[in-house]
Amino acid sequence: MIEHYLSFGRAISVAVPAGIVIWIFANIHIGNASILNYVANFLDPFARLMGLDGYILTAFLLGLPANEIVLPIILMSYIGQGTLVSMESSVAIGQILVQNGWTLLTGINVMIFTLLHFPCSTTLLTIKKEAGGWKWAILSFLLPTVCGILICMVTTGIWNFIM
Repeated sequence: MIEHYLSFGRAISVAVPAGIVIWIFANIHIGNASILNYVANFLDPFARLMGLDGYILTAFLLGLPANEIVLPIILMSYIGQGTLVSMESSVAIGQILVQNGWTLLTGINVMIFTLLHFPCSTTLLTIKKEAGGWKWAILSFLLPTVCGILICMVTTGIWNFIM
């Protein structure tokens, strides 16, 4: 029972600061753009190599505390709202994604990267605790992430070669 509370405490200790960071990124503007826009624009060239865009890659990074917030962050970024959004209509979600340049390749690569990227921060903290240090937690972050990046790049290369 105590382990349950400790895991919950680890989750809260990561989720609250992450929520603050997401809010700051979306709501603090420098000039005419939010910090989120600057980060997404910076990451965009690399994300394009993966068949994604800068907002998608930014959402994965900001989604480190909880992988289930990646899509709401993507939608928040595309809609330009300063808060996470929840939509019930898959048709509305699809329309937003298509309006923002999603193609079949984008969808495939988002699925690939969803399967092959770093685990959430609570899992990484648990790995660190159980392994007694950061070595295995860092490896658990890097190994799937590098695989995901490479597979997305190969998929994009093949797609562009065929199309």
